[in-house]
Amino acid sequence: MDNHIRLQKYLSECGVCSRRKAEELILAGLVRVNGKKAQLGDKVDPKRDQVTLHGRKVSMKKENTYLALYKPRGFVSTMSDENDRKCVAQLVADVGTRVYPVGRLDKDSEGLLLMTDDGELANALAHPSGHVEKIYRVTIRPGITQQQIRSLSEGVDLDGKETLPAQIQVLEREENRTVLQITLKEGRNRQIRRMLDLFNIETARLKRIAIGPVRLGMLEVGKWRHLTEKEIASLKKSAGLAVGD
Repeated sequence: MDNHIRLQKYLSECGVCSRRKAEELILAGLVRVNGKKAQLGDKVDPKRDQVTLHGRKVSMKKENTYLALYKPRGFVSTMSDENDRKCVAQLVADVGTRVYPVGRLDKDSEGLLLMTDDGELANALAHPSGHVEKIYRVTIRPGITQQQIRSLSEGVDLDGKETLPAQIQVLEREENRTVLQITLKEGRNRQIRRMLDLFNIETARLKRIAIGPVRLGMLEVGKWRHLTEKEIASLKKSAGLAVGD
C-alpha cells in the first residue's frame, strides 16, 4: 500500500499552513525532506520521511483543534501585529496549542471568529469559491429604504466586481437607528461597511453571529470554546471537504 501524500498536503495536515502557503514555502526553498531541498510535486511517507521547515522538524498531530472565539472590537484578526495593536492570539494563549484565525474580522467589528490548526479546512473555508454563509447583525444610522435593501440584496459594484446576492432582513427600526441581519456568501475586506457606504449609511456596530453551521450563541466577549464534533463535520461539509479529511 502506497502511503505517500503530496508534500503540501502533509504540511497542511500538520497544521503548519494552508496548501497554497505550503507551495510558496516549497518554492522558496524553505522545506527539506530527509535533508534534501524539496521540490513542488514531491511526495512523502509521513511514517518514514523527515520533513523540516526553517530547519525545524514538522510532524503530524493526532488531533486538530477547532475553536469558536468571540472577537471583541479593537482586536485585529492576526497572531501578531507590527503596530503593537491587540491581537486575537492574546485571547487564545491558554488553548495549549497554536491555532490560527480562519479569514478575518476587521478591527472595528466583533463576533464569531473561527480558529484552528487544521490548515486544509482553514484554506477551504477562506477560499472565494467556498461560499460558506456568514450572518451578521448590523446596527446602522440613520436608516435604510426598501429600494436600498433591494439594491444591496441583488449586488453592488465594489472595486469593479459585483457582490454576490445577499439576504437582508430588518430586525428593528427606530427614529435614528436600524438593526439589520445580513447574510453573505463571500467575505471581501470590510465588505458590509463598504456596501453601506455606497448609500451613505453609517455602520454603527457590526457583529458576526454565525459562520456556516457554527453560531456565536451565548459565548461571552473575549472567550472561546471548542467546536463540537457535529459542528466540525458540518463545517467540513460546507467547505466541500469529505468528513474524515
